[in-house]
Amino acid sequence: MSGCDRAQRRGGSGPGRDRGFVTAETAVVLPALVLVAMALVWALLAVSAQIQCVDAARAGARAAARQEPPEVVAEMARQAAPGGARVTVDRRGELVHVLVVAHPPGPDALPLELRHEAVASAEDIVGEER
Repeated sequence: MSGCDRAQRRGGSGPGRDRGFVTAETAVVLPALVLVAMALVWALLAVSAQIQCVDAARAGARAAARQEPPEVVAEMARQAAPGGARVTVDRRGELVHVLVVAHPPGPDALPLELRHEAVASAEDIVGEER
């Protein structure tokens, strides 16, 4: 009988002694992996909502530059914005500012606010002499 066989018979280390460790390690690691996966999905949704804010602000600024009424500009921006977004249209001199503010989907406990502002020159002043 070899020394390795004698150690197994006496209750030493061997393949049969490690069976419970794999289950315990899996029970500890699995919830952590689920949390990481959920965080990654939430981050992708937040990035997608930010891109929608950028697109909405640009669409609103283009409409405002074409001299659309402010209500139409706001509606065009809302259509491209994520759900529940606030759209603000403001004209300051020669420029039209469109601001889109939204909250990303997911837990409300995270105080994250997504925003983008686009600025365009109004068409009625383009080409005028000063």
